[in-house]
Amino acid sequence: MGGTEATRYEIKNGAAWITLDRPENRNALSAVLVTELYDHLVKSNENDEVRCIVLTGTDPAFCAGADLKNPPGSEITGGRSIPYPEVLSYIINSDKPVIAAVNGAAFAGGLGLIGAADIVIIAEETICRFSEVRIGVIPANISVVCLPKLGIHHGMKLMLTGERFTGSRAVEVGLAHRAVPRNALHAAVQEEVDMINLGGPNAIIETKKLVRRKAKASLEEDFEECAEWSLRMFQSIEGAEGMAAFREKRKASWVQE
Repeated sequence: MGGTEATRYEIKNGAAWITLDRPENRNALSAVLVTELYDHLVKSNENDEVRCIVLTGTDPAFCAGADLKNPPGSEITGGRSIPYPEVLSYIINSDKPVIAAVNGAAFAGGLGLIGAADIVIIAEETICRFSEVRIGVIPANISVVCLPKLGIHHGMKLMLTGERFTGSRAVEVGLAHRAVPRNALHAAVQEEVDMINLGGPNAIIETKKLVRRKAKASLEEDFEECAEWSLRMFQSIEGAEGMAAFREKRKASWVQE
């Protein structure tokens, strides 16, 4: 098993397992973690031994969203920093199918990995939340990959309210394929890996392209528009107040007592 600063990487039974490994921060998306994740994805696609890729997290969380102290794309000393939309785009464009094994809480930007993944298996008791509005910003970048699964009907309610929903509910609204007890998650994911391994390697690659071909048409344009939108909201007065309230563990100024 290969380890880096914020992730772990292992190949087993034809699958490259990429584990977000910052449990002390609930696997929040830091600049280092996102860049390591991108590098693992590239490495997996270049390895003929790998038939598919599994994304998961070190318990208790899958991914709590962006690390507000060191967000994706911020400067990394002595190295490059990959913007988060590039990771989501790479997952969608990856030749190898990407399976999200959602082991625990998935908030905000963490839901982007679920939205981008080709197959999603989630622990049924997992708590999910599009929490951006609670800190005065919007789920701009992740909307590009989550809304095609949720549709306007479910996307509108979940993103406007920032309400919590379970892994079982994630299946009902189209964000995940299967919800299983947490202790059965690994076995359920292995079932998906085993089924993919039964397909012809090139047939699997070409089938993913087939299913994704229409969605990819406007992907880069959508990410470009939403990246600018996201930046505008994060730099707004409301966004600054919301993030300050989050850091200080208090209610934002717009919340009435």
